Amino acid sequence: MERGGSLSPPVGCPPLTAPPAAFSQHTANMAESETLETVTEHERILQEIESTDTACVGPTLRSVYDDQPNAHKRFMEKLDARIRNHDREIEKMCNFHHQGFVDAITELLKVRADAEKLMGQVTDTNRRLQDAGREVTAQTEEVIRCRIQQRNMATTVEKLQLCIPVLEMYSKLKEQLESKRYYAALKTMEQLENIYIPRVSQYRFCQIMAETLPKLREEIKEISMSDLKDFLESIRKHSDKIGETAMRQAQQHRTFISAVQKQASLGCAKPLYSLNGRTTLQHNGLVGEDAADEEEGDDEVLTAQDLVDFSPVYRCLHIYTVLGDRETFENYYRKQRKKQARLVLQPQSNMHETVEGYRKYFNQIVGFFVVEDHILHATQGLVTRAFTDELWNMALSKIIAVLRTHSSYCNDPDLVLELKNLIVIFADTLQGYGFSVNRLFDLLFEIRDQYNETLLKKWALVFREIFEEDNYSPIPVETEEEYKSVISRFPFHDAEIEKQPFPKKLPMSQSVPQIYIQVKEFIYASLKFSESLHRSSTEIDDMLRKSTNLLLTRTLSGCLQNLIKKPHIGLTELVQIIINTTHLEQACKYLEDFITNITNVSPETVHTSRLYGLSTFKDARHAAEGEIYTKLNQKIDEFIQLADYEWNMGESDGRASGYLMDLINFLRSTFQVFTHLPNNNNDHAAMSGKVAQTACMSACKHLATSLMQMLLDTELKQISMGAIQQFNLDVIQCELFASSEPVPGFQGDTLQLAFIDLRQLLDLFMVWDWSTYLADYGQPTSKYLRVNPSTALALLEKMKDTSKKNNIFSQFRKNDRDKQKLIETVVKQLRSLVNGMSQHS
Repeated sequence: MERGGSLSPPVGCPPLTAPPAAFSQHTANMAESETLETVTEHERILQEIESTDTACVGPTLRSVYDDQPNAHKRFMEKLDARIRNHDREIEKMCNFHHQGFVDAITELLKVRADAEKLMGQVTDTNRRLQDAGREVTAQTEEVIRCRIQQRNMATTVEKLQLCIPVLEMYSKLKEQLESKRYYAALKTMEQLENIYIPRVSQYRFCQIMAETLPKLREEIKEISMSDLKDFLESIRKHSDKIGETAMRQAQQHRTFISAVQKQASLGCAKPLYSLNGRTTLQHNGLVGEDAADEEEGDDEVLTAQDLVDFSPVYRCLHIYTVLGDRETFENYYRKQRKKQARLVLQPQSNMHETVEGYRKYFNQIVGFFVVEDHILHATQGLVTRAFTDELWNMALSKIIAVLRTHSSYCNDPDLVLELKNLIVIFADTLQGYGFSVNRLFDLLFEIRDQYNETLLKKWALVFREIFEEDNYSPIPVETEEEYKSVISRFPFHDAEIEKQPFPKKLPMSQSVPQIYIQVKEFIYASLKFSESLHRSSTEIDDMLRKSTNLLLTRTLSGCLQNLIKKPHIGLTELVQIIINTTHLEQACKYLEDFITNITNVSPETVHTSRLYGLSTFKDARHAAEGEIYTKLNQKIDEFIQLADYEWNMGESDGRASGYLMDLINFLRSTFQVFTHLPNNNNDHAAMSGKVAQTACMSACKHLATSLMQMLLDTELKQISMGAIQQFNLDVIQCELFASSEPVPGFQGDTLQLAFIDLRQLLDLFMVWDWSTYLADYGQPTSKYLRVNPSTALALLEKMKDTSKKNNIFSQFRKNDRDKQKLIETVVKQLRSLVNGMSQHS
């Protein structure tokens, strides 16, 4: 803003009037102050332009135009003044340095001449140097080329040295594969992959080689698996031989231990009871054969690895372990072995027919588990104890079921005994390999019961044959030797018979010593099964006594009962059977002593069972006695059926009927047989007398009852007095027989009382004493106390009908017609008595 410029008033404002003097002074001061501020602001802007980058000048210059109007003109004036000031300073500086500049130019011109001279010298020197170094350059290039070749050769040698081991290892791998050394081949592959191939992996042959190795692994895996399958097939075929060897060794070991124990206890043990020169050890046939087997087995002891090559399993296990697939191999092996176990446990359908079938079955099972035990201990984790135990428990359940089924088909005790021995050896063998066999011994107790059943069946046939071959007569003894032979087989002692001279007879028949010997043979046979069952002497004693009790109470008792019931066994045979059972009953205590000597268990032991032979033979004797009574009655009935009375006969023949005399003679001869019953002591004498008395009384009662029934038979309509007289003669013969004491021991007329009913009835009709009968009826002292009114009425009715048709009572009608009326009266009275009895009852 120029000094002295006028200020225009703002638009819209009224024009200013001339200020007074004071106002003019104030306006002049304000203008001066604004001029100073403007100058200071322009100075600042110039300093910023001089010191600021050209790109930032725009905002500075814009501030010039933003100020008061015409400020840019004053700024331009200020800027021109500043430019002129700078020009003066530049001029002063140029004037100050001009001489120096001139001197420098002069020196530079001088240096240019020297530089051109030096340039010529350098060019000449370079030319001469180039000429001189051309040959050196050629030689240097040759040296460089040789050095490159040398370096390439060294590199090649170095690379070849890295490749050669790879190729050598690969060649070694091929050789191992060809020689079937697969485990070593896998190790070689592992070295190739981890060590050698990474060193030269940039080469193509190494890449091809690396791609080939997985295929080779798969081939090795397939080949090893094929070898494993061949091995599994091989052990399936060799299981029989492996099991046979293992069981034979177990049997030899058991025999050796048993022999050592017997030899150690030989000096202090109680002598074994012998029968026919045999001890229990010899009786079992274990000494000679087992000792010979043991001597043969001492030469060479074969094991599972001697019979089977287990290398395929080891090789396959190592291969799969190296390949990281061990679990797959273990699962496959266990699965296949389980399948084979099921095949091994499947028996043949006819296994129960021969012992060889059982032996082959056991050999295969033992061979299977011997192999598994070897695998368990020879490998780590291929099979575990838990797996083998699971497999064994499954097999054991199947074995028990199979043996229980097949043994039930066996009826031969010898075969059952051989089966038991096989099971014991089978159990001992597997127990030696750590398997639990308690359930097998429990099974043996079931088979023992079956064995006893087969023995009982066998001995039932033996007893039946003995009874069929017996003649049921006392044993004749001609010489002392014969007598000793009998008592050596049967414990018979009778002082009276021993005093008798030869020849003499022993009271029992031939079947008695034979039965006694067969019972002892049964005990021996039962003892065979109890051996090697790891049981105490007390348990064996208990088993022997229980089985012997079964033989006596069931088998022998049944045979005796059947024998007694046979129709061809007569009264004589029945009497002899009673005698035989008496002596067998006495021999029971000797059988108990026999068992005690075998087992060395005192009979006073708390748990010792007693033989039930006493009750068995008593029951048989009672059955024989009952059969005697029955057969006597049957024989009496046969004679009664021969009776042929002429019931309308006018008068009797004066003698007894023939059939009755034959019957009485039969009874007399029969009761004489009872004198042979044993009576060597008071008890037996009382027993024999009681049997004879009971038989005689039973026969007399049955005869009396049969005669009474004959008179009262409803089919018999008419009876004459002559027939009554003839019948009376027969009854008199019966009374005479009863009074003749056919069997001693009856007191008074006890036996005659069997015919008292018949006697009183016949006396009533023979004497015709109806008045006495009717008068004394119901009185204890009645003469005809045993005559029943209904019986008398029935017989009187038969006689009444006869009088009407045949005029038997005509003499009464002629002489005394009152007697006919008496008959009618008696009939009426008898009927009234009968009716009164029925109403009272």
